[in-house]
Amino acid sequence: MARALDDAPVLHLDDIASHAELFEWTGRLLAQVIEPLARGEAAHYTPYDWRARRFGPPVAVPPAPVVVVEGVGAGRRALRPHLAQLLWMELTHEESWTRGRARDGAEQREFWDGWVRAELRHFTQDPSRPFADLLVRQSGKGYEVVPGPAGTVGPDQTVTHGDDPTAMC
Repeated sequence: MARALDDAPVLHLDDIASHAELFEWTGRLLAQVIEPLARGEAAHYTPYDWRARRFGPPVAVPPAPVVVVEGVGAGRRALRPHLAQLLWMELTHEESWTRGRARDGAEQREFWDGWVRAELRHFTQDPSRPFADLLVRQSGKGYEVVPGPAGTVGPDQTVTHGDDPTAMC
C-alpha cells in the first residue's frame, strides 16, 4: 500500500505499544506523531523493542501527503478524526492471533495470553470495524478491497455492530 501511495511513510503501532501499554498509548501517539505531522513538521517517536522490553532511540517520520498507520487500534475513536480513511483487515480473531503467535514464537507465548484478553476488551469498548471505509480481504491471488460498513448502508450491504466479521447482523 505504501508503494502505491508514492512510498508513503509507514508507522507500525507495534512500535508504539508496549508490554505496559498494550492499548493505552493514544496520548503518546497523538503528541509524538499525529500533532507534529498535522503541523507539517517531522514526527519523532521511540519504537518499542518487544524482546528487550524497552523503548529504543527516536525514529523520525517525515511530513508527507499520506502516512500509513497500521496495526491493531489504528481505528480507535480518538484517532478517527485524524484519519483520511480507515481500512479494516478482515480476519477472524483466531486467525490473526495464530499469525501473531507464529511470528513471535515461544518466547512471547505468555504475552499472547494477555494480548488476547486485552484486544477483546479494547474492541468491546471501542470497536473499529463499523467505522471502516474499506474492508481488505485476503484471497488466493492477493487482496480484495470492498466498501466497508462506514459507507452508505443499503440492501446489499451487511452491517455489523462489532469487530468480529462472523457476528453479522
